[in-house]
Amino acid sequence: MDQNRVSRRLPSETAAKSDPAVPENSRGDDLPAPVDRKRNYIRAVYWSLVAVMADMIISVKPVFAADDFWSKFSSIIQDIYGKLLGISTIVAVTAATVALLVRMISRNQRAVDEASSWLKRIVVTWIILNTLGFIVAYLQPLVAGGQYQAGSNP
Repeated sequence: MDQNRVSRRLPSETAAKSDPAVPENSRGDDLPAPVDRKRNYIRAVYWSLVAVMADMIISVKPVFAADDFWSKFSSIIQDIYGKLLGISTIVAVTAATVALLVRMISRNQRAVDEASSWLKRIVVTWIILNTLGFIVAYLQPLVAGGQYQAGSNP
């Protein structure tokens, strides 16, 4: 047998294991005491950090204290939608101009048909994006405050 793999103890070492007067570090345990202390220290630091973070999360005041969540959300969405409409209008006009130019200048019938198809898609998409604002503006008073009010007129 390989001597490195088999741990042979002398009779004095086995006596030291059972003797409570011998310190733990000299008993020859599998895990020495400093490794256990390090693990316990890491555990204590980890759980302390978890407790501190939990305390911070619980005690944080709401950021939007003046407004409720839905009014702030509504104003953010309105701002984003307004910017989206501005950008989409510029892109739609530019793409429609290119499609009209291809349609008028091209001698290839396939390119003219594709430009006409693209022009229809651009117009339909632009109309849908613009009518979404009207739909939301109409539906918002109906569901004001998170409560649906049947029969109310905007």
